[in-house]
Amino acid sequence: MSLCLVVDDLHPSWQSLFQEADLITHYRPDLMAAEVPAALAAHAYEGLVVRGKVRVTAALLAHGPALRYVARAGAGVDNIDEAAMRAAGVTLLNAPEGNRDAVGEFALGLLLALLRNIPRADQEVRQAIWQREANRGEELGGKVVGILGYGNMGRAFAQRLMSFGCTVLAHDNDSACLPDHNATLVTLHELQQRAEVLSLHIPYSVLNHHFVNEAMLLAFRNPIWVLNTARGEVLDQAALVRGLQSGQVRGAALDVLENEKLATLTPTQQATFDFLKNAPQVLLSPHIGGWTHQSYQHINEVLAQKIGAFLRLAPRRG
Repeated sequence: MSLCLVVDDLHPSWQSLFQEADLITHYRPDLMAAEVPAALAAHAYEGLVVRGKVRVTAALLAHGPALRYVARAGAGVDNIDEAAMRAAGVTLLNAPEGNRDAVGEFALGLLLALLRNIPRADQEVRQAIWQREANRGEELGGKVVGILGYGNMGRAFAQRLMSFGCTVLAHDNDSACLPDHNATLVTLHELQQRAEVLSLHIPYSVLNHHFVNEAMLLAFRNPIWVLNTARGEVLDQAALVRGLQSGQVRGAALDVLENEKLATLTPTQQATFDFLKNAPQVLLSPHIGGWTHQSYQHINEVLAQKIGAFLRLAPRRG
């Protein structure tokens, strides 16, 4: 049996799933972030399960000398210092398979809502405004959709696009990325030459900060619709605003923002946010793309399976 500490809320299914993985679990979602280091040091934990409460840094890892793995209950790992993990000999596990279907469905929903003016039309009818011609939209069928990042989320989105008769192009900087029958892998240049829609599915890292910037947006031959269900920091929000103002960006649907703590926006961030929230061709949602009742449970299933496999195969430290 292996001892692990859970410091964030998980779907109630964790109890049976973690027990099946031979885990003894101390479930402490009540802990404040500042209390986690002491809690970690109180026992010889081999595992730490987190979501977004704490940043996993070298300083935190030092409080858990017996740690063998850190498991992130979700897809993104931008709150985890991967270099510090490697230096400490601690394995990183995450669960992008758990919410990829939720993200794929949500991205499709955003795109359809954007192309067909659904939120705007809904609000107008509620105000007794009946405008058909002003809300004439675009069909998704036949569009060339460019997917930036072809991992779990990008593939789930591509799978759903195929039934609409789209041409789906994907670009991924990982040379090990393999093609499938739902999308054609292309260079970034070809994607920019052909795409009418750009959907972002790349993780956040220092290297990916503002990966989609003004120069990249201007390099698209066609005016484009932009979707971001990945991380806010991969898209230069001010550049997006300029693209919307110039017409290079026809519309945008953002499930994530550069700063999602809206009470702490800098003056520059506030200016871009004010433009986006008032722009009729922009849709905003509060980082809920992967947030479904089903994905909440699926993430547990994936984590339990990965932790169990790791414990069976990886030797104990020391």
